[in-house]
Amino acid sequence: IFMMNTKLTLKLNQKIISEAKLYAAEKKLSLSKVVENFLLSVVNKENPDESFQISPFVKSMATGVKIPADIDYKKQYAEFLSEKYK
Repeated sequence: IFMMNTKLTLKLNQKIISEAKLYAAEKKLSLSKVVENFLLSVVNKENPDESFQISPFVKSMATGVKIPADIDYKKQYAEFLSEKYK
C-alpha cells in the first residue's frame, strides 16, 4: 500500500508549540513526526499494544494537563543546545 504524506495546518497555543519543539529536538524527531505518532496512537484501536509509545508530555497535551505558565522555554532550549554542542 502506497502511503502519501499530506500537509496539515494546525492552530495551537504558542507555548505548547514551543514545548513540543523542545520535546521533539530532545528525541531527535521532527515535530511533524511527533504529531503523526500521536495521531497514530489515537486511531490505532485495533492493535493498541502496537501503538507508538507516547511520552508523558505529549499525553499531557491530549488530556488537558496544564504546562506551567511560568516555564522559561527559551532558557530550557538554550540549556539543551549548550548540552547538545558540548
